[in-house]
Amino acid sequence: MQTPRIQEKNYNQIAVAIYAATAAFLTYASVYAYRKAFTVATFEGIRFWGIPYQTLLIISQVIGYMASKFYGIKFIAELKRMSRWKVVTVLMLIAWIALLFFALVPPPYGIIFLFINGFPLGLLWGIVFSYVEGRRTTDFIGSALAVSFIFSSGFVKSVAKWLMIDWHVSEKWMPFVTGAVFVIPMIIFVYMLEKLPPPTEEDIKSRTIRLPMNKEDRRKFVRAFTLGLVLVVITYFFLSIMRDIRDNFMANIWNELGYGDKAGIFTQTETPISLMVLLIMSMLVLIKSNIRAFRLIHLIVIISFLISGISSWLFLNGQINGITWMILVGLGLYTGYVPYNSIFFERMIAVFRVSGNVGFLIYISDAFGYLGSVAVMLSKEVFQIKVKWSVLYPNAVVIFSIVGFVTTLISLIYFNRKYSRGVSMKKPKQKAEVVFS
Repeated sequence: MQTPRIQEKNYNQIAVAIYAATAAFLTYASVYAYRKAFTVATFEGIRFWGIPYQTLLIISQVIGYMASKFYGIKFIAELKRMSRWKVVTVLMLIAWIALLFFALVPPPYGIIFLFINGFPLGLLWGIVFSYVEGRRTTDFIGSALAVSFIFSSGFVKSVAKWLMIDWHVSEKWMPFVTGAVFVIPMIIFVYMLEKLPPPTEEDIKSRTIRLPMNKEDRRKFVRAFTLGLVLVVITYFFLSIMRDIRDNFMANIWNELGYGDKAGIFTQTETPISLMVLLIMSMLVLIKSNIRAFRLIHLIVIISFLISGISSWLFLNGQINGITWMILVGLGLYTGYVPYNSIFFERMIAVFRVSGNVGFLIYISDAFGYLGSVAVMLSKEVFQIKVKWSVLYPNAVVIFSIVGFVTTLISLIYFNRKYSRGVSMKKPKQKAEVVFS
């Protein structure tokens, strides 16, 4: 039977977890207002250098986002915990002002400002996650944060579509106006994050202390887990391509499937996906053993590739309709994608007693993931592949799912062997350190 003091601690932990999850979810959901709203505008009939203007804008923003991920490998790893809110504020202002200039300049010069918009936004995930990592409840909090980009993608696009249809906001001004809607909420949510208490002693004992990583720390870590990181990057590479194309060209896919006139279609599919992924991921908080949770995450990712691949194959063969396919493929890819943005590396650091931070690892994977997205989008246009996204995408998902299934299985075997060759979780009093086996 628990003593009143233990019960009070548990209640406090639950309260902090719910508060942190809410603040992180709402903060990053607001970030999407500055990142994804413009993708609702298709800019029909506008082309430059033989490429649709919409595609050029998406590629430009993704290149900016990708560049920030490579920069973020160092920036996020060395990020100090003081004055993070100032960094967030400056980055958001740059992204929003870029959307203002996007509205003011004629095509194709908007390409420049979408690149500028993408760079600061790419750093925000690591900053927001730094508020919540290193806690026993990070599985739940991180899942809520990661799920925000599923829900918010659909919600923000519905808001953008609503502004265009009901308020007659033009395609050029819609991204800036959507950002304006979220300015005050964004300020409130960042303030909520700032009020979040730091990890407790019990959190540090369970998940290790989280510290900035200098160049030598990063080099040692990469040397210790080179093959595992390569496998993770390959897996995430394909997950990012599947997720990013679906997210960026969702409006095009819905148009091709006959749902282009329904503003609520984005929320209709993304909301149930968000809830299901959150439920699956948050259950991991019940598993106290870090190595067991780490193994289970691998299995979840493997199953996610099966869901994405099989549902796409069924759609291509006319066995399921477009809405069912979009929900299933979204559920599959996000069930695989979300762990790599939060709990996969959170548990990995805890398993191998790494004195560092999750942001460094997330940004390594993210950088190469977005590189893959850019490569696919450019290839479609440069090689003039005249195939609809609703045809190209499911075919690509089938192939990528097979590759991802294999790399994740090998990753599971690799990290299991690494763990069995000398890493022990039975020393709770030992100082946080990287154990190189």
